[in-house]
Amino acid sequence: MEPFTRVHAVAAPVDLPNVDTDRIIPARFLRKPRNAPDYARFLFHDVRFDADGAEKPEFVLNQAPYRGAKILVTAENFGCGSSREMAVWALDAWGIRAVIAPSLGDIFRQNCVQNGLLPVLLPPASVATLRRQLHERPGATIALNLETQTVTGPDGVGYRFEIDPFRKQMLLTGQDEIALTLGYEVAIAAFERRQGTEMPWLSAGRA
Repeated sequence: MEPFTRVHAVAAPVDLPNVDTDRIIPARFLRKPRNAPDYARFLFHDVRFDADGAEKPEFVLNQAPYRGAKILVTAENFGCGSSREMAVWALDAWGIRAVIAPSLGDIFRQNCVQNGLLPVLLPPASVATLRRQLHERPGATIALNLETQTVTGPDGVGYRFEIDPFRKQMLLTGQDEIALTLGYEVAIAAFERRQGTEMPWLSAGRA
């Protein structure tokens, strides 16, 4: 996955609270392969398009200033509901690199990190301020710096966020847990050889 260090990009406000993963990607699309060329179309499908497949102009990502958004600033409990990883895949396919919120669904938050998206939690008042600024200045940008753990709003005001050091390292290096483990492959092999010599009874009876 792509490493995350810094992103300075257009941000889109999502004001509705409790946006669940079925709204992010409806269940009927879950069996679609991630490498499908139109995967980004599944993102928010039923609120982005009408029954005839035409865009709904009132939906934020259909509006010209926000079409290139790489950051979402959402209301509370974004990504709640089922644990489907495809919700993050759809965000990634659109080009979203980070979600800023006062709270996120727990499994959704973990899935973000596993797929290279930065989940940022800030106090509700701070997030509300950012969303207000994005509404007042459509197309405004937000800067995210994972190394310093800071968010800089459209008005230049900075906010600091917390992130687990292990998750931070995963994002900075662009590695999931399997890739991080494989980075110790030589050390693991050396340990197994040493263990076989020093503790042969552990492998006794193995075929």
